[in-house]
This record gives sequence, C-alpha cells and structure tokens, in this order.
Amino acid sequence: MTKPCLVLQLRPERAAADDEYHAMLRAADLDVGDTVRVLMDQDMPDIELDDFSAVIVGGGPSNVSSPDAEKYGYQRKFEPRLKKLMTEIVGRDFPYLGACYGLGILADVLGGRVSEQRYGEPVGAQTIEVTAQGRVDPLLQGVGQSFRAFVGHKEACQDVPPGAVLLAGSADCPVQMIRVGQHVYATQFHPELDGDGLALRIEIYRHAGYFEPHEAEDLIALGHQESVTVPGEILHRFSARYCRG
Repeated sequence: MTKPCLVLQLRPERAAADDEYHAMLRAADLDVGDTVRVLMDQDMPDIELDDFSAVIVGGGPSNVSSPDAEKYGYQRKFEPRLKKLMTEIVGRDFPYLGACYGLGILADVLGGRVSEQRYGEPVGAQTIEVTAQGRVDPLLQGVGQSFRAFVGHKEACQDVPPGAVLLAGSADCPVQMIRVGQHVYATQFHPELDGDGLALRIEIYRHAGYFEPHEAEDLIALGHQESVTVPGEILHRFSARYCRG
C-alpha cells in the first residue's frame, strides 16, 4: 500500500486552509485518506519521513524573512521544527513540493536570500517563463515555454538559492520554480489555486496588506477571466510521481 502524502499547512484562517487543502486534493487527484494533514498553526508534531511518500507545504500569511519579534506566535513555534524537517528533506532528497511560503522556507534552509526587498508580486495572474532546465524536467516537460499562474506575496527569493536549479521565472519575480537534487521542488506561485480559490483568499486577506481593500472586487473579476491550468498539472504530475505510486 502506498504511504500517505504529508500536507503541512500554516494558514490560521480555517476557511482559507480548508479550501487550500481540498484544492490540493483535486489537483493532485488524491482523497482525504491518501494524506495526513497537519495544521501547523495548531501543532507541529515530530515527523518521521519514512512514514510518508512525499511532503507538500502550502502558503499563508507568514513570512520567513520577518524578524522574530514580528512573526506570529504560532509561526515562532512551528518554524524551527519545520526548518529541521526541511534540512532532512534536502539531505535525503526526499520528495517535496512547497508553494509560496514553502519555497521561502526551502530557500532559507539552503542559505538563500529571502526578503521583501525586491520581487514581491500583487495578487493576480502572472506569466511564468520556463527555463531550458525546466523544459526537460518531469514536472514541466511539454507544458510550453510559458503559462499563467496565480501569485500574491510580499517576500521572495532574491537570487536562485545555493544548490538549486531554476526551472521557471517571471518578469517581476525571477525565481518562480526551483528543484534541488532530483525530487525537491518549490514554486513561488500557487499550483493549487483557481479563480474561485483566489476569490476566497482575496476576501479573507482583504486587509492583510497584499492589495488595497477597495481593489478586491476588481481583482476577483480579473481572476475569473484567467485561464490557469498548468500549475494544477504540475501538482498532478508531482502526485502521480510520488504520492499515487
């Protein structure tokens, strides 16, 4: 029997966390029983990687680069344990897919520069350009030279992290997708997100500083006009390769 996939989430807003989780399941073609879900804002248990087939880390309002005094209380609790787990994941080249914060924490463990200095992106869709290395990677092969994806983040990788291969970038954010070793992946964009999910997050994070509150309705409308399919395919391919045997 295939081992379950570990899904680690950090969103304290339950509606956003639940929607993210079920969007991941849909894109990855997984059932609830195929995963072990951990809400890190509530508890971050000790994790034995050998119990799982892969690890997925989602996004949320936490920023890796924030000073400790400015981090959420739950973030200060789970982040040291997550960094320890990430160090093991990288060392073992264990199947991993991180999104947004999931990229930031990976880059930080690798010794990369993550900050709000440059490359933050407003909420909405961006055109992602696939690199030559990306075009031959199993998760991106055949998707084309570019695709649309939903983003929205305050911090970003300032450079390609040490030891990582750049698979995709964009005009406003050069580091959009990386691979470390053969099985450790991370994206700045959200591979699980569609127009409906974006609309929900816009409402939930209306006053979180990602955009001006009065822009919410226009951003929702623009999101529904987009055709965003490749990011979900990336998550589907990751799941097929590592989670579904």
